[in-house]
Amino acid sequence: MAGIYFISDIHLGLQDDQSEQRKLDKVGQLFSIIKSEGGSLYMLGDIFDYWLEFRHLIPKGFTKFLCLLSDLVCHNIEVVYVAGNHDFFLGRYFDDELGIKTRYGLHELNLDGCRFILAHGDGLGSGDIGYKVFSRVVRNRVNLALLGRFHPDLAIGLLKWLSQLSRTHKPVNIPQERDRLLKFAELLVTERDFDYFICGHNHVKGSFELSDGSSRYVNLGTWIDGGSPYAVYGSGVVQLREV
Repeated sequence: MAGIYFISDIHLGLQDDQSEQRKLDKVGQLFSIIKSEGGSLYMLGDIFDYWLEFRHLIPKGFTKFLCLLSDLVCHNIEVVYVAGNHDFFLGRYFDDELGIKTRYGLHELNLDGCRFILAHGDGLGSGDIGYKVFSRVVRNRVNLALLGRFHPDLAIGLLKWLSQLSRTHKPVNIPQERDRLLKFAELLVTERDFDYFICGHNHVKGSFELSDGSSRYVNLGTWIDGGSPYAVYGSGVVQLREV
């Protein structure tokens, strides 16, 4: 069967021009693999370092990536975008213009007898109060409507500031933050049946067997430190790979 691919935390728009071009080149290579093999792609949040849908324009700097996405859909690849904390509001652009399905929160998938729970990871588990407050405030419909009335240059400037604030808030070298999502998966496996819990968010790549002995936690890591990690499911197994 065709593979199911997973990526997260590319943070397009964050780094210098050379780093951004490297990420785009790697994305192009990965998308070529997906097109040749067929299947589907699940983007688990923070693909952009900041994204807010505006009514009449698309933020500058992401055109090449959006063209790569459009080409993927034109090759009959199903693409699903699960929002992350840097995806302030996905709106309808991805669904209506690009044919990409957008989701928020936990997303459950059952394929070929394998059960997945997918999420970006922000706000899950104990603690992480900042992201829980962020979600309630920033994704509030009234606040989104007010932000949408700003001049786009001002709104994007605010988004960049919020993105930087997010990185300051989330130091991954603290064990509590590094292990929080793994602990959440351990708790979740006592409440729901699944084979794989796949996420991103804390930028700590890894695959671990959970305490029930049959389920696994997979974190996709990040592309901002020079790597280009992704995961692929095939023949009943999820594997972490690099482009």
